[in-house]
Amino acid sequence: MSVTRHRGLTEPAADAAIDAACRNLRLPTMRGQFSELADAAARDQMTYRGFLAELLMAECDDRNRRRSERRIKAAGFPREKALRTFEFDANPAIDPAAIHTLASCDWVRKGLPLCLIGDSGTGKSHLLIALGTEAAMAGFRVKYVLATKLVNELVEAADEKLLTKTIARYGRVDLLCIDELGYMELDRRGAELLFQVLTEREEKNSVAIASNESFSSWTKTFTDPRLCAAIVDRLTFGGNIIETGSDSYRLAHTKARAEQQAVG
Repeated sequence: MSVTRHRGLTEPAADAAIDAACRNLRLPTMRGQFSELADAAARDQMTYRGFLAELLMAECDDRNRRRSERRIKAAGFPREKALRTFEFDANPAIDPAAIHTLASCDWVRKGLPLCLIGDSGTGKSHLLIALGTEAAMAGFRVKYVLATKLVNELVEAADEKLLTKTIARYGRVDLLCIDELGYMELDRRGAELLFQVLTEREEKNSVAIASNESFSSWTKTFTDPRLCAAIVDRLTFGGNIIETGSDSYRLAHTKARAEQQAVG
């Protein structure tokens, strides 16, 4: 197939043609940056191929950024948390190397579970959201939900005969982040419905949970011992367990700020 070539275009005409083509092809980054990059290419005596590569890479980079932003938004995180803002020095119970290994998302790729266990204020939710964000940025579909909200949604879906559809929806995401598991006791029906979600995802897609209770105390949340054991098995088999300890660095920071203000 021959390509029609337009010779002798003035610069304004060429700019207009590029603008129109970028609009037509839905290339917003190239449309916004081609003039600046063209000037830089002329100054640097860049080859045509080099200039084209710069344009295409700028479009790809920006498109990947927008996709990551959409995945992070779709995850439903309640607030922004990043690993770079986590204060490892304030919680020596947590191994930075282990967390940064998890940030590679290999466990999500393999469909393995992750459990973050520790008292309130030890960084569980921060790490859960931050690792979920890393997974979203790496291209995985992520969903964040509070344990009680998930159970309530499942109960409502069962009452409205939409349970199969709801479980399938939670089963499709690559990583399901369940926060505050263990804060409230679940009745048998709620526990069984949660178990169905975990079974749907078993050895296929990852589940990450944050809990303020050790596994031995999960019978407070899941009052049926056999069901409790089955849920613990689903959440630990082949996975990673990170214990964040019992010393609240959030409380320590609050006290430190109060002392500084008192001194000031």
